[in-house]
Amino acid sequence: MARGQALIMIKRLIAALPLLALAGCVGEPPSRTARAMAPVPAPSYVVAVPVPKPRPLPVNRAPRGLDASIQQMVREFPGVAGVAVRAVDEGWTIQAGGRRLLPQQSVSKLWVAMTVLDQRDSGRLKLDDPVSVTAADLTLFHQPIASLVKGGQWNTTVGNLLFRALTQSDNSANDRLLTLVGGPSAVRAFIERKQLGDIRFGPGERHLQAKTAGLTWDQSMSVGNNFSIARARLDPAVRQAAMQAYIDNPPDGAAPLAIADALARLARGELLSETSTRLMVSTLEASKTGRARLKAGLAPGWTLAHKTGTGQELGRRNAGFNDVGLLTAPDGRRYAVAVMIGDTTRPMRERQQLISAVASTVSGYRGAPTIAARDMDDPES
Repeated sequence: MARGQALIMIKRLIAALPLLALAGCVGEPPSRTARAMAPVPAPSYVVAVPVPKPRPLPVNRAPRGLDASIQQMVREFPGVAGVAVRAVDEGWTIQAGGRRLLPQQSVSKLWVAMTVLDQRDSGRLKLDDPVSVTAADLTLFHQPIASLVKGGQWNTTVGNLLFRALTQSDNSANDRLLTLVGGPSAVRAFIERKQLGDIRFGPGERHLQAKTAGLTWDQSMSVGNNFSIARARLDPAVRQAAMQAYIDNPPDGAAPLAIADALARLARGELLSETSTRLMVSTLEASKTGRARLKAGLAPGWTLAHKTGTGQELGRRNAGFNDVGLLTAPDGRRYAVAVMIGDTTRPMRERQQLISAVASTVSGYRGAPTIAARDMDDPES
């Protein structure tokens, strides 16, 4: 064999080594040679793609018209509200009341989900890990999986609970995940480690809602309408005092500005691995809640990945009515938006209109809303 031909064959063999190492993943079964040359595969739950370091963003000025519109909306709304808009790739931010700590309610499910995926990235759990949900895991308010816990137990997976918690805002699915990752302290540790800023995480759905109502949680309250019955029996003065204490210092309070920044960092891949980032965003795109909030204000062709939150009401007063998410334009421009109403006596429709108006302003939508002018929203907390 000529020396030149030998060199060509050696180069071809070197070029083929990566493909030989991947043999067995797709296509024909690998040969003995390929199996011998391939490295020992890592466990399937280990994510090889590292979380990239944050890259500096360009310094751009926020659109003045958009800024003025957001400021006016918050200023004129009859209640305590905060709005933050952050351009994911352009670096500018608009905020009005964006530094206030406002009740998150089910928006806090974001941080539980991210903690789950962060533990997936580190190999501590897999999305197809089996999980059992029992009657002792049930919570209150919106919990569709309660009907599945028959005979005292329902067997599912981590991934299924994650999907239900984010897309249906299922409180029991979320609290079961919370227990799985190590409780509130694990979520708080994630928030601190990722330096997410002014974002608190409360004690979990049961204790948060019970204290807000002026009650002490008992697991019997998870059955049927028992929680509402116990709440209705309270002295109105007790309920009012509890509600006021929650509004004044919400244990699940967060600044809209911090949430918008966290969502922007998520979108840029700075919080989770690439695969977990894609999973998180795509799941939020499948959310079924809040059809009359951000979703109702989007211009045609825009997409939304979002999470809503709705707090308790006492008379006409509501403590927590929110929608936060990533708005993506047809040309790929992305905006992280957080609209939070912490305290108001205005009816639901007016709350929805504030949130949808922010989405309309960001997306430049000037058409008729996609939801009729009536109270239409999905139950949650």
